[in-house]
Amino acid sequence: MTSSTKSIESAEPIESAETIESAEPIKSTESTEPVESTEPIKSTEPIKSTEPIKSTESTEPVEPLSVEQLSATTLLRFATAGSVDDGKSTLVGRLLHDSKSVLTDQLEAVERVSASRGQDTPDLALLTDGLRAEREQSITIDVAYRYFATPRRRFILADTPGHVQYTRNMVTGASTADLAVVLVDARNGVIEQTRRHAAVAALLRVPHVVLAVNKMDLVDYQESVFAAIAEEFTSYAASLGIEDVVAVPISALAGDNVVEPSAHMDWYGGPTVLEHLETVPVHRDPGGAPARFPVQYVIRPRTREHPDYRGYAGQLASGVLRVGDAVTVLPSGVTSTICGIDALGEEVSVAWAPQSVTVRLADDVDVSRGDLIVPDRSLPRVVQHLEATVCHVADQPLTIGHRVLLKHGTRTVKAIVKDIPSRLTLDDLSPHPHPGRLVANDIGQVVVRTAEPIAPDPYAVSRQTGSFLLIDPADGTTLAAGMAGTSAAARPVDTAIPWSF
Repeated sequence: MTSSTKSIESAEPIESAETIESAEPIKSTESTEPVESTEPIKSTEPIKSTEPIKSTESTEPVEPLSVEQLSATTLLRFATAGSVDDGKSTLVGRLLHDSKSVLTDQLEAVERVSASRGQDTPDLALLTDGLRAEREQSITIDVAYRYFATPRRRFILADTPGHVQYTRNMVTGASTADLAVVLVDARNGVIEQTRRHAAVAALLRVPHVVLAVNKMDLVDYQESVFAAIAEEFTSYAASLGIEDVVAVPISALAGDNVVEPSAHMDWYGGPTVLEHLETVPVHRDPGGAPARFPVQYVIRPRTREHPDYRGYAGQLASGVLRVGDAVTVLPSGVTSTICGIDALGEEVSVAWAPQSVTVRLADDVDVSRGDLIVPDRSLPRVVQHLEATVCHVADQPLTIGHRVLLKHGTRTVKAIVKDIPSRLTLDDLSPHPHPGRLVANDIGQVVVRTAEPIAPDPYAVSRQTGSFLLIDPADGTTLAAGMAGTSAAARPVDTAIPWSF
């Protein structure tokens, strides 16, 4: 995926609008349902199996990890996705329960609610779902975030809804994910919504995907059923450009292959879900991407100790900066040299993403919030004409001529939607030409003209500096989450290659 950066010499006047400080990562400010209760709610997976929910781990309290243990582990952000009643919330609840990440009072609350519904065993899906509408409909509507840790890794989990009308919520959860867990009901196989979720994961450049074939207990743990589903999904994922797919046969209700290996599927020799989550590589080489430093704040203390101090504070979005680096300030194009870097009150010689630091320059140049400091050797293109893929998250349609605010990093500029060339069919990312507008949950191509220059990288190159938001200037509502450049194109695959595990 590459970004089009054709420049336009004349810009249309754009009405003045108050700058809105909208924070990234990609997320919708539109609430799909009012939060009416914080009590746990009903499972997205009706209990259809006659086998009782069994605990594969003791529910006795365990000692929390120490600060030293947590600091020595890596962080994995992952999102779950699947069709309605595929068992996402049950899987998440089982994962939390069996990894001993549930507090005693939380488990007692789940047991009380389950008993009040006439259930003999705890409904672990109640650990994640939280809206009253979700309880009444037995579905997941909003994104539920959970934080837990094992001795090997820390996790931030986003449990996303499966309905088509909540595609925008999946985009919210997966926009910062390192891995996506896509659930499939073993009885139904790969369905239309499964393809949509895989397409969204490919569009957002999620690097790792786990295919969790759930409810294997309802198909008698048949190897042939799992193999057929895994082969079909892997071939489809490859056509979307997803290269790393790991398939795991599970029963979230019974706990098979979630945390502990299953005694019913001795034909499967791969990792459990938690084992894969703990071992999937998430190490990123800070030097593998060009340095991008969006300025958040200019520090001028003007004190007796620091009468001439001038520093530029922000979070390094990507790459590495060193003292002595020749840099350019964008969009002005002014050049200077880094003469100092301050981190946590101490001078350092090098900083890397995602550290928050203060950069000092050798020259007194005009730098303000929204500017981008980059090395001279890896300059992004400064543009006012941007082609991008957006997911529309607001109820208000996005139309040609729509005047918006575009927020890229710490920079917010006025913009206008010049064209909507296509809307993507999420089954295979094929384009539907010239739709005229995008409505809630639509994903499509747009052409935007900005009043001031911006310097985005292609989203295919950097998820951090290739993403942006389109904001309603009237009330600050997030209209769309954008990815600079065009969407991933499907490519032919050799479907004759058999699936093996």
